[in-house]
Amino acid sequence: MKNFISAIQFLTIFPVGKAGAFDPEGMLPFFPMTGMMLGLMLSGADMIFSQLWHESAAAVLDVVLLAVLTGALHIDGLGDTADGLYGNRPRERRLAIMKDSRIGAMGLVAVVCGLAVKWGGILSLNEHRQLLLLIIPAYSRAGMLFGFRFLEYGRPEGGTAHAFFGNRLRWSAFAGLLIPVAISFFAGWRGLWLNLVFAGTVAVILLFYKKRMGCITGDMLGAMCEITESVLFLMAGM
Repeated sequence: MKNFISAIQFLTIFPVGKAGAFDPEGMLPFFPMTGMMLGLMLSGADMIFSQLWHESAAAVLDVVLLAVLTGALHIDGLGDTADGLYGNRPRERRLAIMKDSRIGAMGLVAVVCGLAVKWGGILSLNEHRQLLLLIIPAYSRAGMLFGFRFLEYGRPEGGTAHAFFGNRLRWSAFAGLLIPVAISFFAGWRGLWLNLVFAGTVAVILLFYKKRMGCITGDMLGAMCEITESVLFLMAGM
């Protein structure tokens, strides 16, 4: 239970458990479950929003709620990653740019576009809407586990995610992903489509990171989460 609490503390703004309960290796398997918790809140809030406002306003509030509940943790990573990976720069220069707390033009564009895509995808959700709102945040946080597993950390001198790369992530840590996968089949063909898009999106991101940087950082993991979430919402709304 303490590892689940540790994951909640790291990925959300909720002050659960004792302060400082930070167990990098122990919390990783609970990333999907933390995503499910966020999805449950999102799904429940969406039912209320949809009763009070037009569907477009409800979709905006859904996006805002996700950003608030996570403290915009991954959105920040998306902006930093876009700034760093844009253009033909040496690897060390890209890492330095991503570490800079200031956001550049490319980062701003990436954040605005990512949130817009997420809004458009949620707005398009009709059939199985609540189920998809429940599981997609779990998929996006589970996707980061593949980054931990397949890429080395790009800042050996230390960084936000350095503690997570002490040992190679075991396949047993992916067990939590089976929960949203199992639930997805209640959505019929949309569930199958969602799993295929998830696998493809994660693979493309990892290949891009591998070719572009040969490594991964905390910002890149955050960007991976945001991109995966936006793509899944967009594709689920087809």
